[in-house]
Amino acid sequence: MLFFQLTWESFRFAVTALKSNLTRTILSLLGVTVGIFAIIAVFTLVDSLEGKIKSSFAFLGTNVIMVDIFPFENTSDYPWWKYFQRPPGTMAEYKFLESRLQNAEGVTISASSNATVQAGSNSFEGMALTGIAYTYQDVYEVALEEGRYFTEAEINASRNLAILGKKIATSLYPNQPAIGKEVKIKGMKFTIIGIFEEEGEGFLDLPSKDEACLIPFGAFNKIYYTGKNGNTPTIAAKGKEDDIGLVALENEMAGLMRAKRGLRPTEENNFALNKTEFIQNAIGSVFDVISVAGWVIGGFSILVGGFGIANIMFVSVRERTNIIGIQKSLGAKNYFILFQFLFEAICLSLIGGGTGILLVFGISFIPLGTLELILSFKNVILGLGVSSIIGVVAGIVPATLAARMDPVEAIRTA
Repeated sequence: MLFFQLTWESFRFAVTALKSNLTRTILSLLGVTVGIFAIIAVFTLVDSLEGKIKSSFAFLGTNVIMVDIFPFENTSDYPWWKYFQRPPGTMAEYKFLESRLQNAEGVTISASSNATVQAGSNSFEGMALTGIAYTYQDVYEVALEEGRYFTEAEINASRNLAILGKKIATSLYPNQPAIGKEVKIKGMKFTIIGIFEEEGEGFLDLPSKDEACLIPFGAFNKIYYTGKNGNTPTIAAKGKEDDIGLVALENEMAGLMRAKRGLRPTEENNFALNKTEFIQNAIGSVFDVISVAGWVIGGFSILVGGFGIANIMFVSVRERTNIIGIQKSLGAKNYFILFQFLFEAICLSLIGGGTGILLVFGISFIPLGTLELILSFKNVILGLGVSSIIGVVAGIVPATLAARMDPVEAIRTA
């Protein structure tokens, strides 16, 4: 109890000292405020931007492995001419994988192309048209605001049915329901059976379901040629949530694809297995570099702020030397004196850091187009943690000098 009582008294002494020199307190915490503001602002921007970009790639799905011609690589010697000669995935290979994969939660095949869709005198250009198998919903999320998904019979019969994005539906049929209405794609009529949930304005011109359209794979083949020298179909499989399951799925898919294509053990793969996590990891590595830059920028400001707090603490110890002597002569322990000045330094730093975090919270309300800045709890704790460490580092030396003072010599100091 005595320890906690003395600790509380040390804290009160520190707060009183800060209030008695308000101007000096404000000036000394400016450096920490600017430093914490710079670091947390950069981290908040990076986290928000990274989250926005990754969410924009949601159309690729999560834990998905795709059979493709070109691998997701970032190398200077990318042999695209070799990859270009690879055979595309086929419906037969999709059926082969669907019937044999043990580690997949779902397997599907799809093909895409840009198209113009019409309804009466209204039209929409640049629509992302995708022909899908019934199992598309097992691999990718299909969130509908209105209507329904295809039945398996409708997919197998290649019925002329379509699920449209919200933006397309409102463009073609403004101020009226689109479900049950007809649209024309390449001269063929399709009946609308569903509308995607609205995603809002896209980011960095990435694909959005608001401008997408799903039709049966067979109906897509009536409009476009799929295969080599045409629209390349993509076979995709969804793995389990854990990394081990995804690795097992990748190895299983590679073995089955090699068996289906009759590749000998000495022959290299004539296909690529692309994981959607590759894009997310690539994005994350870019933002890691930006985060380091944020540490460097804010680090200099915090360093200056730390020196400022240390300088103020040395001055404070000098001014209160006589009081320290009196306190020690009355029985005050060394740790009481130490805590008294250490708490003062930490309070200074925390106030500066808290002010910097509040400034970041304030700028998060500034509209930045489609990007929404979000100050996360993780960054708040980071800012306060860094502030506390700076306070301890800046205050430990002057606090130790104060604690080790000889009481007689300290009282004699005027």
